[in-house]
Amino acid sequence: MSVQAPATLFDQDAVRRAVDTVLTDFLATQTHSALDRSLPQQAAEALSGFLRAGGKRIRPVLCVAGWQAAGGTGTPDPAIRAAASLEMFHSFALIHDDIIDASDTRRGQPTVHGQTSTHAAILIGDLALVFADQLLHGAGLTPAQLDAVLPIANALRADTIYGQYLDISHAGQPSADPGPGPALTIAQYNIAKYTIEGPLLLGAALTGDDDAIRATLTACGMAVGEAFQLRDDLLGIFGNPTHTGKPSLDDLREGKTTVLMALALQNADGPQRRVLHHHVDNPHPIDAGADQIRTVLTDTGARTTVEEMITERRQSTLTTLDTANLPTYITAVLRSLAVSAISRTT
Repeated sequence: MSVQAPATLFDQDAVRRAVDTVLTDFLATQTHSALDRSLPQQAAEALSGFLRAGGKRIRPVLCVAGWQAAGGTGTPDPAIRAAASLEMFHSFALIHDDIIDASDTRRGQPTVHGQTSTHAAILIGDLALVFADQLLHGAGLTPAQLDAVLPIANALRADTIYGQYLDISHAGQPSADPGPGPALTIAQYNIAKYTIEGPLLLGAALTGDDDAIRATLTACGMAVGEAFQLRDDLLGIFGNPTHTGKPSLDDLREGKTTVLMALALQNADGPQRRVLHHHVDNPHPIDAGADQIRTVLTDTGARTTVEEMITERRQSTLTTLDTANLPTYITAVLRSLAVSAISRTT
């Protein structure tokens, strides 16, 4: 089935709909294939339900934006299908991440492991990783395009897993590394490369090499990606669960290493430090404890500093785009995505 979004205008909603159509059709085919081979259909059905539950499709949109930024025209099937493979990989990452974080909800719905079991969810996540590879290899790319894209896709996947490994290695050790440096490294690998830079570069690689454009996309991608994670850290503590779709205490419960927490520890006095050590990485944080932590994060200036870091990265992105040799409408798209990603409340 041909899936086309408008060729003359970058319509983000049309890209999202086209990607969703690819994912829906692909998983329907996989479900029927499992039935024909007398294999359990539940895994593909669980993935379908997970994808239907929501998601902003940021990575596919950025992939198509990267394609057009580097001179690609319109939104042909191969570009849409390559973009869809990123969303399938994202499903793998989220399903496993929810297990690691012991999260109860995702996108306002019970997590996959909550609906099935931990072991089943691990396998469903693994299947999403396999399907991501199938989508990419079956996207209809030319041999040259596939040769250009595979190193980027492989690096994106490896960086994501390395970033997650760094994240869990530092979890529960809020004072093991003074200062925000280690937390920023985690943000770069766990989010910036995976969420922003990687998808942009993957899309751009479909058109061939252009070092100047790649440098521009990397500069924007890393700045926006770091800001995205910094905003995520704030939402993880101060966000409204009704808006974010996740409990606001998860980061506290698992003792997640964040720039926000590192700055608070760096600036905290004795009593404030005791509050953080007493309540962070508590498997059952009470509301009063969470409120005390929020007070410390605010009173130490950590919350304000993180907001300033977000603003700095936003300005860096906009400055890069002001001097970039990109199509005007793509510059506008990237500017809009940068502002929405950094200013978001979900």
